[in-house]
Amino acid sequence: MSSNNKLKIFNDPIYGFITIPNSLIFDLIQHKYFQRLRRISQMGLSYLVYPGAHHTRFHHALGSMHLMQKAINVLRFKGVTISEDEENGLLIAILLHDIGHGPFSHAMEHSIVNDISHEEISLRFMQELNKEFNGSLTLAISIFQKKYPRKFMCQLISSQLDMDRADYLKRDSFYTGVAEGNINSERLITMLNVVEDELVVEEKGIYSVEKFLVARRFMYWQVYLHKTGVVAEQLLMRILKRAKELVGAGEELRCSDALMYFMQSVINTESFNSETLSVFSKLDDYDIVAAMKDWQSHKDFVLSNLCKMIIDRDLLKIKMKNKSIKTSELMIHTKALMAKYNISKAEADYFVFYGEITNLAYQNKKQHINILLKSGKIKDITKASDQLNLKALSKPVTKYYMCYPKKKM
Repeated sequence: MSSNNKLKIFNDPIYGFITIPNSLIFDLIQHKYFQRLRRISQMGLSYLVYPGAHHTRFHHALGSMHLMQKAINVLRFKGVTISEDEENGLLIAILLHDIGHGPFSHAMEHSIVNDISHEEISLRFMQELNKEFNGSLTLAISIFQKKYPRKFMCQLISSQLDMDRADYLKRDSFYTGVAEGNINSERLITMLNVVEDELVVEEKGIYSVEKFLVARRFMYWQVYLHKTGVVAEQLLMRILKRAKELVGAGEELRCSDALMYFMQSVINTESFNSETLSVFSKLDDYDIVAAMKDWQSHKDFVLSNLCKMIIDRDLLKIKMKNKSIKTSELMIHTKALMAKYNISKAEADYFVFYGEITNLAYQNKKQHINILLKSGKIKDITKASDQLNLKALSKPVTKYYMCYPKKKM
């Protein structure tokens, strides 16, 4: 650990100057595990849709920590007791909440590692760092795992209205230029309070909460689940799946040592050990991009064409529907592709496929955003609000998509 931690502020385009509160948090930011987040895209391949969306998980983690500092100050001002140790725990937990993300954020969870989420990998990183920092992260880990007895602290890290969402909606809106997602995170935080150990929003903030939920819905349909972004992420997952399949069959592929480790290994919750964590910490977006650039000239028809599609941004055609896709529709494209290029159905399935996406802006069955009325009563936002459409936001909306090649491939 470096003792030369003179830098105390970061200049952020969203909030201005972000202050680093103490040397422990500075040293965590300086650590190679955290610095890796500079090389992990916050929004995966969304820059293929929104050219400005090149911000990273590093930006987001610092922004979330900044909002947590504000939340702590607001709650203390309103008489909520938060000790210095608890403050540190909250700041560390939110700073490291996304440290387990793989290249392009979500694509890796569904391709070269199995049944292990980025949250679980984040926990493994935090436990490893806790050993390095002599137990200084113990309280933060407890809060992150929702095991800490003060429930509102866990809610500040992960809930329907946490500091993670408060930052990424505002940040992603800024970098994509999608104004509908621009929430007033500072207003929301100013209206926070704690009642019976639960996080609540004072009645004056009800309109800010309404805007937050509507903005979340807009951002999912317009940005996170944009059809071009969906097909790009599907292609990336199929590239990694095909590469792993070829390596397993004895084909020679060139890529970084870190990526090859995951190509050659079956990685799941049980097999994700300290060696795996060490290799994972060396893996980032650059490994994947470099590999795709090389693989686009590989002799394998599937791998080379999939890579060209992303590198050249010449993606598959995608159709969105409100009804489920019929397999007969799919087979028309599959058979045409098999005949045109003399490939097997298994190979054609990499280019012709279907799926579904779901948008649920407010999960009122699992968690609640509670409004503290002036009378002292507490109501769920859907009952406290006079906006009828908020009830609609708590119902999942599912859309179905079908992807297939354009005429030329």
